[in-house]
Amino acid sequence: MSRWYSLEGKKVWVTGGAGYLGSAITVELDRVGAKVLCFDLPGKAEALVREHKLTNTVPLSADINNAAALPAALERLLAEHGVPDGVVHLVTASSSGKSLEVLSPDEFQRTFDLALTPSFILCRTLAERMKANGKGSIILFSSMYGVVAPDKSIYHDPMAPNPIDYGASKAATLQLSRYLAMHYGPSGVRFNCITPGPFPNPTVQKNHPGFIADLNKKTVLQRVGQNHEIVGPTLFLLTDSASFVTGHSLVVDGGWTIW
Repeated sequence: MSRWYSLEGKKVWVTGGAGYLGSAITVELDRVGAKVLCFDLPGKAEALVREHKLTNTVPLSADINNAAALPAALERLLAEHGVPDGVVHLVTASSSGKSLEVLSPDEFQRTFDLALTPSFILCRTLAERMKANGKGSIILFSSMYGVVAPDKSIYHDPMAPNPIDYGASKAATLQLSRYLAMHYGPSGVRFNCITPGPFPNPTVQKNHPGFIADLNKKTVLQRVGQNHEIVGPTLFLLTDSASFVTGHSLVVDGGWTIW
């Protein structure tokens, strides 16, 4: 019998698996013996596999945000690689980056079309296939800005506050996870969210030290998160140690949202 915390031999798909947060998750999954499909933009997943000499990870280029093409793409992947035991869905559409005053309705809608609709398609397709196995774990990624509004005072010119379309889509992701948890719970398929706080990538940390100082002050721990700190919470939700956890938002934010 596999140990309750083991992912060895488990098939895990990671979308956005070569990004700042995704790369740390992919590398650790590979290290603990999971069979990983790492999806990202062309060349990124392949580079991650080479850089870290990953032996259990298959890099794949895929446009997970293309809702029209996604159903057929998923069927091809399922036929070739089989039904995953777990999914870590990090992919999200880039938000408009625009302030509320100038954001057009079409730009607002585009974020939902590229982020939420493909997530719905991916989750439903894979959960329907997981039902036959009577188990599975799918993890979506929300954000602190799906829970609380941004503090305008820390966004100095030329920065604009985190855009409304981003936060609204992340709030919708939380509800998507809850609804899917309700629907697929009787089939043994679990849905949860990781809700990260401030995890600015290294480029932002290097180029915007003043902004990082402001972010630090917003957390109870008085610092931003580093990508390795998202790994443990994510792997926990994939393992049997979380077998009675579903419909949950696991907030990993250094205390950002408690005040």
